[in-house]
Amino acid sequence: MENNKEKANLRKFLLENRDAISFDLIKIASKHIQKNLRRLDVFRDAKSIASYYPIGSEVKTQEIMQEILSEGKTLALPKVKGEDLEFRKVTDFGNLEKAGFGIMEPKDWCSVVEDIDVVLVPTVGVTRSGVRLGYGFGYYDRFLKKTGAKTIALTYAKQIVRHIPQAENDVKVNWIVTENDCINASKEG
Repeated sequence: MENNKEKANLRKFLLENRDAISFDLIKIASKHIQKNLRRLDVFRDAKSIASYYPIGSEVKTQEIMQEILSEGKTLALPKVKGEDLEFRKVTDFGNLEKAGFGIMEPKDWCSVVEDIDVVLVPTVGVTRSGVRLGYGFGYYDRFLKKTGAKTIALTYAKQIVRHIPQAENDVKVNWIVTENDCINASKEG
């Protein structure tokens, strides 16, 4: 877990802000995010997509994952292995089981996916230039440093902030998709 007071305070504020969104609004915003995600060529053209199974007030990804599967694409979900994440192939939600932090993870027998085109990244907050604030454990940053996959942060518009302190190990995301817009973070600089 990182030791940065400014990040910790910002994370607490943004999580409280996100957790205050009603379940109905989360469902509506998540549908709009899915619709906007389809606008991105990088997502539409991807053959192998890593997603996450949402917890709490995170953007709901179940319908996005169903769409990926129905299009015959490879869907991979993260499994925690020590200090790292590995993404494993999932063919339906029956391939999942509850793991640490109450997160649904692929079962042990699901095969590891090495070649991923796009990673859908959960966020607590993000800047328009792609600096992402996660939960502070560094799992995604460690994984993203090792992959050449394009990254898309799925988040609510109200979770976009002006500044997030960036540490040396933080990996910026390429795209940000909200209920309102698709932002090319690489161009926001």
